[in-house]
Amino acid sequence: MFFVSEILVTLLGLPIAPISWQVHELIEIAAALGLIIGVGVGAYMLRAAVRRSEHVESQLRAASGAFMELLEDKFTLWGLTPAERDVALFSIKGFSTQDIAALRETSEGTVKAQTNAIYRKAGVSGRPQLLSLFIDDLMEGPLQH
Repeated sequence: MFFVSEILVTLLGLPIAPISWQVHELIEIAAALGLIIGVGVGAYMLRAAVRRSEHVESQLRAASGAFMELLEDKFTLWGLTPAERDVALFSIKGFSTQDIAALRETSEGTVKAQTNAIYRKAGVSGRPQLLSLFIDDLMEGPLQH
């Protein structure tokens, strides 16, 4: 603020009450120190934000790995065939029956039959319940850092 006001006073030629050069220098030094402290605090806050972001990304990677591990464990427990595993994974990812059929190059009827077999083996009646099984298991305990 001090430096901007000094520039405006000079550019606009505004009359100001004269102050001693010692006071003027003290104000400039204080303003410069304030700017230096501001840069230091900003750098500290940026570093803290970057560390927090790295920590959250680490937790996200751990959660992603834990989720895939949980999927594989459940698929094995339920005795899903390789085709059913693919269909279940696509279903959990939110793909529609049409999309899954196109991706697997099969008919929608085949995907529906596989989906019904997955639901029966998992003991659920639909996709929301299937997904909730995995979410509940992930929420049982905290993630390891």
